[in-house]
Amino acid sequence: MKRTILILGLLLFTSTPASAQSDLSNDVRSTGFISDRLDRIDAAINAEISAGKIPGGVALVIKDGEVAYLKSFGLADVDSQTPMQNDHIFRIASMTKAITSVAVMILYEQGHFQLNDSVGDYIPLFAEMTVVSAVDSDGHVSATEAATKPIKIIDLLTHTSGIGYPFIASSVQKSYVDAGIIDGVTARKMTLASQMEILAKQPLMFEPGSQFAYGLSTDLLGYLVEVISGQSLQQFFAEEIFAPLDMQDSYFYLPEKKAGRLATLYADVGEHGLIVSKGDESSIILDDPLYPVAGARTYFSGGAGLSSTASDYGRFLQMLLNNGTLDGKRVLGRKSVELMRAARVDWDDDEVPDMALGFQVIADIGEKGEIGSVGAYSWGGAFNTSYWIDPGENLVGVFMSQVRPVDSDIRAKFSTAVYQALE
Repeated sequence: MKRTILILGLLLFTSTPASAQSDLSNDVRSTGFISDRLDRIDAAINAEISAGKIPGGVALVIKDGEVAYLKSFGLADVDSQTPMQNDHIFRIASMTKAITSVAVMILYEQGHFQLNDSVGDYIPLFAEMTVVSAVDSDGHVSATEAATKPIKIIDLLTHTSGIGYPFIASSVQKSYVDAGIIDGVTARKMTLASQMEILAKQPLMFEPGSQFAYGLSTDLLGYLVEVISGQSLQQFFAEEIFAPLDMQDSYFYLPEKKAGRLATLYADVGEHGLIVSKGDESSIILDDPLYPVAGARTYFSGGAGLSSTASDYGRFLQMLLNNGTLDGKRVLGRKSVELMRAARVDWDDDEVPDMALGFQVIADIGEKGEIGSVGAYSWGGAFNTSYWIDPGENLVGVFMSQVRPVDSDIRAKFSTAVYQALE
């Protein structure tokens, strides 16, 4: 019944031209696109809203340095019937990883380390690691052996460090949970340093550099940034990335005056429809649905902690597409960006992404089997946000919504709708 009510409400909302909020910033420009084909983006997003899979969203496309498409759809909050607006703020979760990776590259360019250096050279806690050699019938680690290779900084950038996530099933999952390791998004009073100290005591899933496993590698990179710079990750981001790029709506924790623009986080719970997340649903990875407004504001997760707008994040992506510069401000050198987007880990396993430094990259368009471009690189967030950068088409795409777990393939459909509209 709740799903029926929600769908009816959204159908009423989306059946009018107001479903895509109209203002000057929403003008669809024809540069590089067949204008009537861009309407298929609207249709794809509205279909997911009508099906009750997402409450609303914001979609952004930048082509040749110009905003070609920026529209908001549906509702930011269902109970209050608050229309989604272009400047609504979203929890971007793992889209934080790209910003942390850029922070690491800034320090690399400043000469603080080489990417193939051992992490233990800078954070001694990680100098001598062990690797899981046996797990008992209950899933607990029962035996370990000394790692024969150190974790390199570049292993953290490609998720080949052997470090996992508590919310993903693995040989170390129960050890992580028992030790009190979090997934990175928390309103509790804790620090990145204290969590990394606990993480350093856990065994690795495999020898560093030998396999891919998605995990807390980027949180450790964030701690590396803190150790090397002597600043909190929040301060480093603000000074070195957000200020130069004029990203005025990107934060770990929102200031009070902007809290009202935070889109409500919903949980898709099957037959009961979309409900406001309480933070305790399966796989929610978030202990307080009011994050990043409420809580202690002390944990800065390099892997998952930021919130932002589509436009703010689009500026960050455009900087990367421009080989490190935007509006006359240089954040990274051209060669660093070239390295970051180059495929480093090309696994034979189709279930494992081809990894660049901080991104998934398309190495073979035929193998991908969907519209796209060789060399395009991307990532997404756990609360149904995503982006990609396509150097060949001089194109950036961003989609933002707020649902977890995700029962929608709108991120993929959005990408397809953009590509099919290219001239």
